[in-house]
Amino acid sequence: MERSRLGFRPWRPRSLKARQLTAASISLVAFLMLAGFALDRAFAETAEANLRQRLKSYAMAYADNIDFGRDGSLYTPELGPDPRFHRPGSGLYAEVVMPNAHWASLSAEGPLLPEVAGQLEPRQERFDGPLAMTQVDGSEGEVYRYGIGLVWAERGPDNEFPYSIFVMEDAQTLAAQVRVFRAALWVYLGGAGLILLLQVVILNWSLRPLQRVIAELVRVQRGQLQRMSERHPRELEPLTESINALIDSEREHLDRQRNTLADLAHSLKTPLAVLRTQLDAGEGKGPREAVLRQELDVQLKRMNDLVSYQLARAASGGHKLFSAPVPIESTAEEIVRGLEKVYAAKNVLCEFDVAPGVQFYGEAGDLQELLGNLLENGFKWARHRVLLTARPGPGAPNRRAGLQLAVDDDGPGIAPEDVAKVLQRGVRGDERVQGHGIGLAIVQDLVRDYRGELQVSRSPELGGARFEVTLPPGL
Repeated sequence: MERSRLGFRPWRPRSLKARQLTAASISLVAFLMLAGFALDRAFAETAEANLRQRLKSYAMAYADNIDFGRDGSLYTPELGPDPRFHRPGSGLYAEVVMPNAHWASLSAEGPLLPEVAGQLEPRQERFDGPLAMTQVDGSEGEVYRYGIGLVWAERGPDNEFPYSIFVMEDAQTLAAQVRVFRAALWVYLGGAGLILLLQVVILNWSLRPLQRVIAELVRVQRGQLQRMSERHPRELEPLTESINALIDSEREHLDRQRNTLADLAHSLKTPLAVLRTQLDAGEGKGPREAVLRQELDVQLKRMNDLVSYQLARAASGGHKLFSAPVPIESTAEEIVRGLEKVYAAKNVLCEFDVAPGVQFYGEAGDLQELLGNLLENGFKWARHRVLLTARPGPGAPNRRAGLQLAVDDDGPGIAPEDVAKVLQRGVRGDERVQGHGIGLAIVQDLVRDYRGELQVSRSPELGGARFEVTLPPGL
């Protein structure tokens, strides 16, 4: 038995709304992450480029304001391009490297700055960082360093000499700028993401026509509407028109079936009435005639009940909900008594394995059709034994219990490849055996009407065929 038919579905396809929300959410998160990463990298690179340009400006300012003596001594301006150059450990440092001398700004007193490997070539520029250094308080830190190589030549070519200017800035300045930008960036991106979450409202609005279609389908299933309405978006019109065409076709087909069944049942009422009149008018002349009269009376009553049932079923179009429960065992005993007389020559023994109190929640005529066809099939093919099993099916909260029926026989059984053929209307398992080939098809139709399942297999107890009916919990 398939697990999906038992009510267990290991995987359920997602709804269109869930698919749209999942896809939109993933796209939104991916977009925000990529946008945030790209903006963060762009700002970091721009901030680093600005830092390089700022340090270069400081270096060129020093180059414009320093001077050298005849002996090569350095003269620096009293005020640097930024007051921080005059405050020890301020985070902004300057150094001038000459062939035989070295100068550092007052801010370089205290911290241990990275050593300069040597002078740079004339007009050579170098930007390094972050480089390790030691702060005034002994903690580890980092700096960015810009250097440029220059040549002093104001007193003629014979007195020119190269020198290099290096300007360094604490890396915490750039890191603080990046942190501030990142905080603002994620705040704004988060706000944008919240605004984009309004897509849920937009999605609900766009899927509202589909929700109306589903609501109309539910009302059609419950009989509250005859067909789908025609006021739907153009994209859904082919779907609703196809559903309406299917509903109309099914109703026409059902009407034809009801009319045919009603005509057949009605045509049988007159012959049955004649038989009943003859039976009531006849006089028995002995015990045998009395027994025959009693049996004819029972069978005529059953035929009348079946005709009335079929007429009522044709008029109502199916089984009724909230039907009173029908006992299984008494109904089966009545059917078996008739079958034992029909198949008396075979001397078939029918055994019951019926759980106490098990009941059928449906119409009594449906139960008679169901048990009658299954038991008659068992008597027809059995050699000597037939077994009827009835058990309560799996229940559900606030719902009536289901039902499990099984009829086993000790006959030749049915090959698995022949099961589908045997269940077809008008097909018999063996053409040599009398019958019309519709009994099992009737059983299958009834089981389908009750949303149940019919399985045919090999009987584990008697070795013949086993017909097992499982009806789900009712309302």
